[in-house]
Amino acid sequence: MFKRFKYALAALVLTAAPAAAEIEINAYTGYQTAPHSRIKGDYPDAVGGSYSALIGWDGKSWSMPPYYGVRATWWRTETLGFGIEFSHNKIYADHGDMAAAGFDTLEMTDGLNILTVNVSRRWPGMWMDGALTPYLSAGIGMAIPHVETTATAGGPETFDYQVTGPAARATAGVSYAFNDRWSVFGEYQFVWTDIDADLDGGGSLKTTVYNNAINFGVGFKF
Repeated sequence: MFKRFKYALAALVLTAAPAAAEIEINAYTGYQTAPHSRIKGDYPDAVGGSYSALIGWDGKSWSMPPYYGVRATWWRTETLGFGIEFSHNKIYADHGDMAAAGFDTLEMTDGLNILTVNVSRRWPGMWMDGALTPYLSAGIGMAIPHVETTATAGGPETFDYQVTGPAARATAGVSYAFNDRWSVFGEYQFVWTDIDADLDGGGSLKTTVYNNAINFGVGFKF
């Protein structure tokens, strides 16, 4: 009697339990850019003074080092997932705007690096008779840019990685699965970064950068 009860209980638990969690790894590149933003701060102490200027930015997505991103998502259910994402965004200041602001170098090209923790929602096989899966994702985290600046009037060069403030991202995309493991996807991604960087020699640099990107990539599930 007890043995039959034990087997029945085990069957009930297995039936009620959710499907096994799935981990998905995505890698992507694409076209990334950023609109104008205002920079403010102080020149290094050797130069002195402060600045405030509107700067146009260029992403140069496929110039070395290229723009790319990777993320890992732990799908707790068929539709809800949590994960982590890193993207190697880039910005180069427009030469005319940079010169007018008093800089010979002003860029974050070894990465306006963004690290976020994400929550994701997907709708498996919703479109084209089950072939396409739309998804949404949002995350918060931090900006870790490689800050590169040189003031026209002199002073030390800044050339280092810094944690410069909070960041957030939002993504909307669609994926196509070749099989149970592999897929390809396309997506739009918006990234907000609040940057408060230190310049060598006592200066500072503050700005807010809004990145827009069209990504395409490949995914692997296990």
